[in-house]
Order: sequence, then C-alpha cells, then structure tokens
Amino acid sequence: MEEKVKYTKPQGDSWPLIKRCLGYFWPYKIFIAASFVSLAIVSASTAAAAFLVKPALDEIFIAQDERALVVIPFLLFLAVMGMSLFQFLQNYLMNYCGLKVLQQLRNEIYFKFTSLPVIFFDHNRVGMLMSRIVNDVNLLKSSLPHFIDLIKDFLTMLGLLVVIFYQDAQLALISLVIYPLAIYPFIRFSNKIRKLGRKNQLRISHITGFLQETLSGIKVIKAFSAEPRENRNFAHENKRLVENALKQLKYNSLATPVMEVLGALGMGLIIWYGGSKVIAGETTPGTFFSFLTALFMLYKPIKKLNKTNMAIQKALAGAERVFQVLDSREIREEKGGNIELKPPLESLRLEGVTFQYPGSENPALDKVSLSIEQGQKVAIVGPSGAGKTTLINILPRFYVQQQGEVFINGRSTGEYTLSSLRRFMGIVAQDNFLFNASVRDNIAYGLENVDEEHVVAAARAAFAHEFIMNLSQGYDTVLGERGVRLSGGQKQRITIARALLKNPPLLILDEATSALDTESERIVQQALENLMRERTSIVIAHRLSTILSSYRIMVMDKGRVLSEGNHEQLLEQCSLYKKLYEMQFKDNNILQIS
Repeated sequence: MEEKVKYTKPQGDSWPLIKRCLGYFWPYKIFIAASFVSLAIVSASTAAAAFLVKPALDEIFIAQDERALVVIPFLLFLAVMGMSLFQFLQNYLMNYCGLKVLQQLRNEIYFKFTSLPVIFFDHNRVGMLMSRIVNDVNLLKSSLPHFIDLIKDFLTMLGLLVVIFYQDAQLALISLVIYPLAIYPFIRFSNKIRKLGRKNQLRISHITGFLQETLSGIKVIKAFSAEPRENRNFAHENKRLVENALKQLKYNSLATPVMEVLGALGMGLIIWYGGSKVIAGETTPGTFFSFLTALFMLYKPIKKLNKTNMAIQKALAGAERVFQVLDSREIREEKGGNIELKPPLESLRLEGVTFQYPGSENPALDKVSLSIEQGQKVAIVGPSGAGKTTLINILPRFYVQQQGEVFINGRSTGEYTLSSLRRFMGIVAQDNFLFNASVRDNIAYGLENVDEEHVVAAARAAFAHEFIMNLSQGYDTVLGERGVRLSGGQKQRITIARALLKNPPLLILDEATSALDTESERIVQQALENLMRERTSIVIAHRLSTILSSYRIMVMDKGRVLSEGNHEQLLEQCSLYKKLYEMQFKDNNILQIS
C-alpha cells in the first residue's frame, strides 16, 4: 500500500538541500567554529608527522645525530598527541551538534503531524509516518558531521600535498597525474548511491508501516488463521528491502576496491621512479621516505572521501523525505479562528453541510441541516454508511465540510480557536482510545492540575471507582497499550469518567454501548445518564432502546436527513425508522426465546 499524500518531487540539484541542512546547525556556530579549529590542528599535525620522517631517517639513522635522537621522537609524540586530542574534540563537538539538530527536526516533524487534520491520518499508514520521524531524521543529523569530515580530509590532503611538493616537486606532479584515477569511483557512484539511499528509506517506511499494522491487528490475524498469508506479505516486503540494500552494498563495496587497485598501481609506479632517484643519488632516503609516508597518508583521506560521500548521499536522501513532509503543499496544518468559545451552549445549527471523502463518488453528507437548542437530547439513527459518524466528525472540525456552515452560539465554528472548540465538546465513541498510562492519567488526560478527589468523583459517577480499586495498584495501575488490561465495559467507563471530568457543554455519544454485552451495557448506560444530565447531547445509537426518550430523533440515510421527530411520530411517518425498530424488536424476541 502506497502513501496517499503526494509529496514534492525531489530536485536534482543538491546544493539547496545541503544549504538547508547546514542551516539547522547555525545555532551551534560556536561549537562548529571550535570544531573547525580542531580539524585544522588535526590536519597540520598529520602533515607534521609525515614531515618528521625525513629528519628521523637522515639525522638519526644515517647521520646518527644523538641530539636528533631525543628531539625528533619528542616532536613526533607531540604531533600525534595533538592530532589525537583535537580529533576527539572535533568528533565530540560535531556529534553533539548533530544530536541537537536531530532533536529539533524530530520535534518539527512530530509537531507538524500533530497539527494535521484527522483525515490525513485516515489516508496514511502510521508506520510510514513513524519512519519519517525515526529513520529519515536519524540520517539527516549526520549531514554536518560528514561535511566537516569532508573538509577535514580536504585540509589533511592539502597539508600532505605541501609536504610531498616540498620534498620532491617532480614526484609530486607525477603522483597528481596518477592519483585522480583513484577518485573515479567517488564521482561515478555518488548519484547511484543517493538514488538507492532514497529508495531504501522508502522501503524501510513501507516495512515499518506493515509491522505497525499487522502487530496492532494480531488478534484479527490469529482469529482468521491468516498467519501464513501475513508471513508471505512480510517476506515479500522484506525481500524488496534486502534487494535494494544489496544494490547499495554492491556499489559501496565496489568503490573501495577500485580505489585501492588504482591507488596501488599509482603507488607502485611512484616507488619505482622514486627508488631509481635514490639509487642514482638524486635524492636522500629520508626525503624519499618522508615523501612516501605523506603519499601513503594522503591515500587515507582520499579513500575516506568515498565513505564520507556515501554517508552524505544517504543523509541527503533522508533530508529530501524530511523536507517533503515539512514543505508539502498537500499536507496542510489545520487552522482555526481566533475567538475563544466559552460556555454555555446556547445553540448548535448546521446549514446545508456537504462533505465528500477524497476519491469517493458520492458525498458522505449531502446538504444536511439541523438545529439543537441548549439542554436538548437529540438522537441520530440510520443504517451503516448513512453519514452519522461523519456528521459528528464535522462538529469539532476533525473534518472540514466542502459546503455549508456549522454554527455554535450564532458563530461559524471556523471562527473559534480549535482548542476552545474541542474543549467545548466531549466525545464518547464506540472504540475510545486509552493510553499506556495510569488510570488517573487517562481520566485526567488533557487537563492540568486536577485534584485526586475530582478524578475519583468522576470515576464514581461513571460507575468505574469500584473496579478501579480492585486493580493491582488502583488509580496508579498502568493500563497497557490501548487499555488492553481492561474489558470493553471497563474501558468505556474510564472514557465516560474522562468526559465527566472535562465537563463539556456539548456531549457527543457515537454508538457508545453498541459493542458491549447486556450487563456491561446496563452499567455503562447508567454512567451515560449521569454524563448527559443537564447537558446538551447528540447521541448516535445502534440500539434504539437507548434513545427512545430523546427530545428529538433524526433519521439519516445516504448522507441525508430523511425525517425527524419523537419515537411515536417516526413510527408513523418514517418507513426506514419503522423498519429499523421492527428488525431490532424481532432480534430482541429471538434472543429472549433462545
């Protein structure tokens, strides 16, 4: 399954992407400056170590100078110690900056996701979104450290080039003709590695999405004995991931041997030519070995350029996917107005509301109009697909209608801030979400500085206090993912307690008891009665017995309101309502007989 949202197509030019990545490191410019000073010292120390080979050979081993025997090893020790110390400092500072940027980017993407409308999550797999936050951002955080490594290697090469030109300019020119051959893989494989890195991140997001979906639905998989099918699906996704990784491995593995073969060829020719000059007396052994040491040391940063480049290409591939999320015009943050909605609820009115899901041929809501006054209990009934749940998702602006308006207290809901609009409503659905947190935290979710007595009072009113006290740690009991440790009725009562504590002026019940057994339904219904007392309520009901006393009942079908009235009026006026009532009454009789 592919992602539904269209993202901006990656551009071929890497420089704007590189500049943007580097921009995230600007707040840490002092650390970066210190890192640059460190890498300059590392580069100079490396060149100095190579330079000291000449006096070591000529003065100690050939001239047998006792003073040089003391001074040169000490200078070599200082060069290596300086190189090691400032190498540590440079690595630490760069990785510190990288981790801070990682923190910022993860925050930005998570904040972006939480600000998106609910409909975005209806069309995108959660696992894929998780992959953007975890995998792609993790790649991007290494971009500057690798760029710094690139600069360090370049400066090291520059210092060593100074040494080899100083020791033997003629040999240096010959090496500069041969050595560029070793850089060929660096240039040849860069674009390929970048492309494969981008593809690999996409494969990782696919497999993460698959895992999140299947492991969340493991009970359904087992109930249908579908393990073999899902195993085949996973094996297929895993195969695609590995196939792409193998292509990456091929290019990664091929680049270094090619560089080494070409480098060894060049080195062999240089040793042959340089050795001939030493034999002919045109240069000293110390000069040649100093040159050769610098040349060997020069090969290391050249070889490292290849690995650094691969890491940068992977980082840029991750950056593309991260910035696609942050910049995409299709992924728009939900926006509200600037007016605070405050209690009480005086009126709720819908006028000609039409909503159509993306890709759907017919509207889920088709010019729906209704009016609810303070304190009224209005029920909405209808067959599956009638548009009932879509309607209640319009009220808190989880979905935004394409046509029509929703008014609360005489103002369009679009004029209110989203936070005040949603605090104004309490929603109890059929499948409410509980967090992997304590009972107390779940009941008080979204509220600040709630007293224990208010939490307990809400639980008592929801008929939840007794079973909560029977849990292993009472209100401190952690409920597990999605409240897995509780029964359906218990979860529903925790949710009702949460709504009671929130104390919303408008209450919305979306088939809150339809998935419960008879005993649980009876208890939950009592809790709901406490919740609805002296409160404006909209009730979507599967079981008509729960809404017979409603002030008004609306009958919906295919996105339209067919009829409205009380129970007796609808039995006479609305054939669909009468059919639903008789079918349920018949089912109840059958249940009683059995």
